Amino acid sequence: MPEGHTLHRLAGQLQETFAGRVVRASSPQGRFAEAAALLDGEVLTGAEAWGKHLFVAFPGDRHVHVHLGLYGVFSVHPAVDTVPEPVGQVRLRLVADPSDDPDDRPAAYADLRGATACELLTADQRDAVVARQGPDPLRADADPDRAWERIRGSRAPIGGLLMDQTVLAGVGNVYRAELLFRHRIDPQRPGRTLRVGQWRAMWDDLVVLMAEGVRTGRIDTVRPEHTPEAMGRPPRRDDHGGEVYVYRRHGQPCLVCGASVRTTELQQRNLFWCPRCQPRFRSRASAGALG
Repeated sequence: MPEGHTLHRLAGQLQETFAGRVVRASSPQGRFAEAAALLDGEVLTGAEAWGKHLFVAFPGDRHVHVHLGLYGVFSVHPAVDTVPEPVGQVRLRLVADPSDDPDDRPAAYADLRGATACELLTADQRDAVVARQGPDPLRADADPDRAWERIRGSRAPIGGLLMDQTVLAGVGNVYRAELLFRHRIDPQRPGRTLRVGQWRAMWDDLVVLMAEGVRTGRIDTVRPEHTPEAMGRPPRRDDHGGEVYVYRRHGQPCLVCGASVRTTELQQRNLFWCPRCQPRFRSRASAGALG
């Protein structure tokens, strides 16, 4: 499932390509046809993301809400000579013509396929979706204390809390695993045992890491001393791209300590960690009992 940086990057592409332009909206597949007809010939006023949710705005406080889910793809083509015929199951197509653009931008189109959600919402409905989300590290208006209040009072493992979109918006399996490794935190550690300083450091790290993901379109989490060039190792080859410490590296040596990276299942998602760099958490009470 795409993580938050992908949605913010997509929002930026839609904003740059279509904002302020009249668009032709259609649903070649047919499942969004009624709503598309209401938007056809309207000016697209903007696009933004909140966590894993994308909102494309139109006049009259109308918003196309998109959640890509596991298989969704929203491909944006910002400059084409001609707009091709739709291929496959296109739920929503947006097309902009140069003749309708005050800035003389070239013809452009975008096709949405396979999304879990594609619906036309009012402003109140859009706000209700946002209200269910935790703070998003990629938004300037995010409040990390909202997430901390949930984390500090929870017995649930931090590895699960980081993936709960009502606690923290936009973090998926890759950022979850990598963030915990970078801060040497046991994924199974109960949220309420973290210190506020640890959480703040994790949040600040996420802000930087995810912003870089928006810029590059990939997830890179290794520090300069652990890049392929610095270590003299081959670059990682994976369909997700990016250089990482533990994600999908189970059975391989840790780039820091050499221990074998492990994997298990947590809340029906694969979890990756290094048992040496992220030792099992023991509370003072349990340590005292063992002693």
